Amino acid sequence: MPARLRALVTVVCAVVLGALLPATAAHAESRTVQGGRLDWGIKSSFQSYVTGPVAKGSYSLSGGAATVGGSAFRFHSATGAYDGDTGAFRAAFLGGVRFLGHRTGAGAYQLDLTISRPTVSISGSTGTLHVDVVSRAKDTGAVTTSRQVPFASLSLGGIDMRGGGDAVALDNLPATLTTQGAASFAGYYTAGTALDPVSLSADVRAPARQREKQPSSTPTRTEKSPSPERTSTGAIEDGAVDWGVRRTFREYVTGDIADGKWALSAGAQDGGALFRFPGGEGTYEDGDLTAAFRGAVRFTGAHGLDLSLSGVRATVEDGRGTLYADVRSPDLTGEKVPLITFTAKDLKPADGLVRVTEAPAKLTARGAEAFGGMYQAGTGMDPVSLAVALTPDAKLPALPDLGSAPTASASPQPKRTTEPRTSAEPVASATDDGDFPALPVSLAAGALLLVAAALVAVAVRRRRARPATSPSDLSHEG
Repeated sequence: MPARLRALVTVVCAVVLGALLPATAAHAESRTVQGGRLDWGIKSSFQSYVTGPVAKGSYSLSGGAATVGGSAFRFHSATGAYDGDTGAFRAAFLGGVRFLGHRTGAGAYQLDLTISRPTVSISGSTGTLHVDVVSRAKDTGAVTTSRQVPFASLSLGGIDMRGGGDAVALDNLPATLTTQGAASFAGYYTAGTALDPVSLSADVRAPARQREKQPSSTPTRTEKSPSPERTSTGAIEDGAVDWGVRRTFREYVTGDIADGKWALSAGAQDGGALFRFPGGEGTYEDGDLTAAFRGAVRFTGAHGLDLSLSGVRATVEDGRGTLYADVRSPDLTGEKVPLITFTAKDLKPADGLVRVTEAPAKLTARGAEAFGGMYQAGTGMDPVSLAVALTPDAKLPALPDLGSAPTASASPQPKRTTEPRTSAEPVASATDDGDFPALPVSLAAGALLLVAAALVAVAVRRRRARPATSPSDLSHEG
C-alpha cells in the first residue's frame, strides 16, 4: 500500500475511533445515586416477639429513620453509584433501629440489638444487604459491634438492572439471612431464615461531566450581607425546627383504627420521621432564643381525629426550651399553646449556627389537652432538633432525603428472553447518556474495518485506472 494511502487510512481510523470511543466512554460512566429511601421490616415476627408478652420490650429509631406501613422501617438519604451498562448498583442509606427486650434490671436488657446504615449492593444477578450491627449475645451477654455485615442475600428474580434512567426502583425483593448475618443477629435465627422483603427507590443523577453541560434548575439562595443593626441585635437570618410529634401517634393516625393521614401546608416539609417547620425569624442573645417558624401539619382520621398544628414557635431561656403552636382540635383551640418542653443547655453559636440536636421532649399539660387526653402530661414525645442561622452564609442541616417517590409499580419482573426489553424500572432508556446510543466496541471495530477496506478499494481502483507515467509508478503499486 502506498505511503500516502496508508496515511489516509490511519487518519480515517483515528477520526472514526475518536468519534466512537467518547460516546462509548460516556455511556459507561458510572452515575451518582443521590437521594432515596429503603423500606424493610427486618423480620416482622421478631418485632412481634420483642414487643410481645415474653420479651416485653420495645424499639426506638435513630438518625432520621421512620416507620412506614404496618411493620416496615424507612431508611433515607441514599448515596452511591449505578452503572447502567453492567447493572452494577450500590446505595447506602441512613438511619437505625434499636430493639430492647427481656429487661434484667437497672436499665439493662438481655436482648439488645441495633441495626443501622443498610447498604444494598447488586452485581450481575446477585444482591447483598449490608448493615452495621451492635448486638448482645443471648447466651454470654457479650456486646459485639460490626460494620457493614453482609446480613442478607437478595433475590433479584431475573431483574435486568441495565439501563440509563434517572431512578432505580425495586419492590419486595426476597431477603435471606446469611451466615454472617445469623452470627450478628445474636443467635436468634439460623442462616437461611427468610427475612422481610426489601423495597427501595433511589434517584440517579447524570455523571458530573454531563451535568456541567446542563443548566441548573436548582434555585440558589441570594446571599445578603448582614447589616450592623441585625448583627448587633442577634437577629436570626434563617432557621428551622424538626419535630415528628410522636412516632406512635403517627402510626395510630395511619393505622387500621384511625385509618387517617396527615397533610402539610404553608411550607412545612416531610422528612419521613419528622416534620420541618422552616423560615425561622427572631432573636438570639447569650444563650436565649425566641423564634417563629412557618408551616402547618393537620392530622385527620376516624373517630373524630382532627388536629392541626401551625404557627410553631420556640423559646429557650436558662437552658430550658419550650415549643409552642397554634392548635385546632375538637378538645382544644388556642394560639401559642405550649406543647412540649426540652433541654437546651449551653446554647452557643458555632460556624454561624445555633443548634439543638434531638433533644428529648416531654408533653406539657396543655399539650395533653391538645391530644384529647390520649397522652398524659410528662409523656415522652419525639425529640426536637432546632437550628437557626446568625449569618447569611450559615447553612442549615439537611433534611433527610427520601428521593423522588416511585411514579409506577416497580415490582421485580423476570428478564424478557423472547420479547423486546421494555423501559420499566429499573431498566431505562439506552439513549439517556447523549444524543445517540453508544455502539458496542465490537460493532465499532467492524464498522471501522469496513470503512478502511472501502477506502483501500477505492484508492486501488483509481490507481489502476490511471496510466503509468514512469517505472516508479509501477514498482510501488500493490
